[in-house]
Amino acid sequence: MLRRVVRRADLLRADARRILSTVESGRERRFTLDASYRTLGRLSLKQDDLFRQGLACVEHQLYRAAHVMAWAAFMDFLHQKLAEDGLKRLGQARPDWKIKHVEDLRNCSDYQVIEAAEDCGLYAKTTKKALHGLLNKRNECAHPEEYCPELNDTLGYLDELFKRLTMLRSRTVVPPAP
Repeated sequence: MLRRVVRRADLLRADARRILSTVESGRERRFTLDASYRTLGRLSLKQDDLFRQGLACVEHQLYRAAHVMAWAAFMDFLHQKLAEDGLKRLGQARPDWKIKHVEDLRNCSDYQVIEAAEDCGLYAKTTKKALHGLLNKRNECAHPEEYCPELNDTLGYLDELFKRLTMLRSRTVVPPAP
């Protein structure tokens, strides 16, 4: 009997969250992001911390900061992805960069890293353009601009980053030509 009551209460809570997540100003909307975040799987400690800070920013209605934190996590992931082969393919695609360690990528602009990742075979031109668009949104949030994202803008931005990260997780850089 008690188990049945607890099960029904859990179902009611889930239904309430689902319904409240459709209300634009509802605090429950964040839970849809939490579910997306959980589907990402294993991230580095740094990436996990940055994404969690971004989610905390959403909870506290700091939407510009949420964009910036989530983008930082995404770029850290992209840097690590480019380094999975020991930076061999990146060295071939960008010999002038003289990148020896993944930390050296932090000296390159995000725009350049996105371009280089396409050249390394991580994704096609359409994905590169989408990532440039996400970078532009991040820049609008990080610098004094007129753009002030709201909840929906931020939820959409984070969801898009999560989807791009999930897509990239299964990809590898194309091995360098012999």
